[in-house]
Amino acid sequence: MSPLSLSSLETKDFLAIGMAVLLSGVLYSTRKRKSRYPPPPGPKKLPLVGNLFDLPKGFEWETYAQWSREFNRRDKLLQGSGVVLLEILGKSIIVVNSFDAATELFDKRSTLYSSRPQFPMVNELMGWKWLISAMAYGEPWRERRKLFQKHFSSNNASFYQPVQTEFIRKIKEDPLPHHLVLLKWLMDVYSAVGGMSLSLAYGIPIQHQDDPYINLAEKAAASISEAAIPGAFLVDMMPSLRGVLEMIPGSTFKQKVQYYHDLQETFHNKPYDATIKNIASGVAKPSFMSACMEEIDETGNVPHQKEVIKDTAGIVFAAAADTTLSGIHSLFVAMLHHPEVQEKAQAELDRVLGGRLPEFSDEPDLPYVSAVVKELLRWHPATPIAVPHYASEDDVWEGYHIQKGSLVIGNAWAILHDEEAYPDPSAFKPERFLDKEGKLDENVRDPAVAAFGFGRRMCPGSHIGMSVIWLTTATILATLKISQAVDENGMPIEHKIEYLPGLICHPAPFKCTIKPRSAVAEALIQSVADSY
Repeated sequence: MSPLSLSSLETKDFLAIGMAVLLSGVLYSTRKRKSRYPPPPGPKKLPLVGNLFDLPKGFEWETYAQWSREFNRRDKLLQGSGVVLLEILGKSIIVVNSFDAATELFDKRSTLYSSRPQFPMVNELMGWKWLISAMAYGEPWRERRKLFQKHFSSNNASFYQPVQTEFIRKIKEDPLPHHLVLLKWLMDVYSAVGGMSLSLAYGIPIQHQDDPYINLAEKAAASISEAAIPGAFLVDMMPSLRGVLEMIPGSTFKQKVQYYHDLQETFHNKPYDATIKNIASGVAKPSFMSACMEEIDETGNVPHQKEVIKDTAGIVFAAAADTTLSGIHSLFVAMLHHPEVQEKAQAELDRVLGGRLPEFSDEPDLPYVSAVVKELLRWHPATPIAVPHYASEDDVWEGYHIQKGSLVIGNAWAILHDEEAYPDPSAFKPERFLDKEGKLDENVRDPAVAAFGFGRRMCPGSHIGMSVIWLTTATILATLKISQAVDENGMPIEHKIEYLPGLICHPAPFKCTIKPRSAVAEALIQSVADSY
């Protein structure tokens, strides 16, 4: 369930909040601009609170898509545009549910829709304002994005792909079991991907188990996932509530904020400080941060340059692990329910690899595996709802007024389940991305257009995330067989596809059977893993 604060507030909080709502409504009614163009359609609003009580308690992307279809049928102006308006305590939220609308607003009108709303909870109270994904559009954002792209563009694959390969090869259980709770195995995946990010960013090695940096990253990702959902905390819609909530006797708000802020500070500073120490003592391993420190212009503003390096290194560390884990988690769900897909992918891998592990250079020769990865991104995207954009000016689109200051949110799930682009969208069908000759069909819309964000705020490391998911998928399918778990009587345990809501979406925990495909595969896994 999404952490909508209405569900987490105590009864005694509502009196104070009610007064704040009244004040907010009065103030909003005096400042709201009039326009000769109508607002986009949406659910009927209540006085003062608007659609506060209409906010979905979870899986909001599905509800927004349903609303879009409903209002599209009613309103002739929309003509399939697929936008929906919500108003929460005077704040306008535009949900964009179609590819055409997303392209028009986020790409063609990027100067108006490239900024981010500055949520008090995430940016100020928790302190994550230094993240690229949280920054307003402007020079600080450009500086950090430029530095990231300089070192992690696709032209620099020779820098990061060997590290990716090393850590993906480390994904193993010791010894490999025949049955397990998948969550345990996925923690090994998380550790490997987190270790890869830590190595790329700082050159810091990780412990085999219970690494403090990986544990820190996991807690930090969970805190952001909870707090970054629009509507998760009423303080984001009504900043004046901050003081009210902090003064309520017995309220846990202040303690929660302090815990989250301390977690952010540790995440931001601990690996950076350790790397500075390693550089000073001459033991630092090659990394993004060590390379950047060598490039500092001593004639310029050195403290500012170090601040940009520090922030960007933190972004490299934070970027990959949880979203990658979601994609791999979905791989197991898909293979459990579609053994025929697993068999086709393994047949292609066997034909191309001939008994070795896959390399990045094999990708052009493995179109079916690539189609499986594309379908994983489309079927259950890791971030079904994109991080909100911000309308920096009033705009008129398709005859509707989009008010300055509106939150504009891309519904990636709705776009990736568009029946016109992807017939039978609920089904897992990698073949939809292949032509009649079995090659990738360039005429089918690439799910990356929505899976990694939109416009100028699209994830700058999307190609790195894609490459990690591709090589991990190819490695798993080349060596392992995924099938139903069995109970104590040897009977198969039926699995129901179920996902948990959140900013980053994961399947609900489940059991399955994971076996090496053969004795040769088992020996290959162990020999390669032991070589690192």
